[in-house]
Amino acid sequence: MTPAPRRTAARLSVAVVLLMALSSGAGLFAHDLYRDNALVAARWYGSDLVTLGVAAPLLGIALLGAWGGSRRAVLVWMGMLAYSLYNAAFYLFGAAFNSLFLVYAALVALSGVALVFGLLSIDATALHRQVQPGLPVRWIGGFLAGVAVTLGGLYGAFSLRHVATGQGPALLDAMGPRAHLVAALHLTMVVPVGLLAASWLWQQRPWGYVWATLWAVAGAACMLSLSAATVAAVVVGPSTTWMPLLLWAPIGVGCVLVGGVLLRALRPDSRTR
Repeated sequence: MTPAPRRTAARLSVAVVLLMALSSGAGLFAHDLYRDNALVAARWYGSDLVTLGVAAPLLGIALLGAWGGSRRAVLVWMGMLAYSLYNAAFYLFGAAFNSLFLVYAALVALSGVALVFGLLSIDATALHRQVQPGLPVRWIGGFLAGVAVTLGGLYGAFSLRHVATGQGPALLDAMGPRAHLVAALHLTMVVPVGLLAASWLWQQRPWGYVWATLWAVAGAACMLSLSAATVAAVVVGPSTTWMPLLLWAPIGVGCVLVGGVLLRALRPDSRTR
């Protein structure tokens, strides 16, 4: 890894971890924070629980591991920064204006800049040489492309149906208010990165391995957050449908499996300089 960009990314990431803990902790324990309706607020609580209990600690642990020289930790670090960028954008543009608006904006900016500097610090060619032979790039790339095409196709079909009939899709209706933001973030962040990573992975390009691992790690966290939001909405009471779990849960499980295979493919003694 290149020292200067790595140091910059690490310093920014410390701030990201702290702000993630602050925003999610406030969301869970300051019950008058969210000014949204009951359904949307319940979804924020589910997402906050995942961010505080899983995402923020994992980002901190990955950051420490990366600083210690672990290449696997570097990839998890980048994936969790991508999750933070996605998640903070969801709150920044989706939540009713509240006391943490500036925190959401800072998280989007810091996560994005840290991710850029972190990726600049990676020597993708050297890292790719540490990948053990036999990595099943065909089915891994197929999974990435399949998820991207499925999500892109669903949202595209929903939009075209609305243009033709004026009716909203049942799946997005089941997600409740702000469902269009989920679609927007997936179409701009998840779908294109998944297709690019799959293409590069099939072509055996070094950056294909990096982007595929980042996508899988971030995807696992994002799907867990969306699943928790769905469960919270049902448990708290505003929603009665589990339908979104039929989409989020299988993708999340697939991301965990694919991410595990990609990370385990690095040689155990693989360290950064």
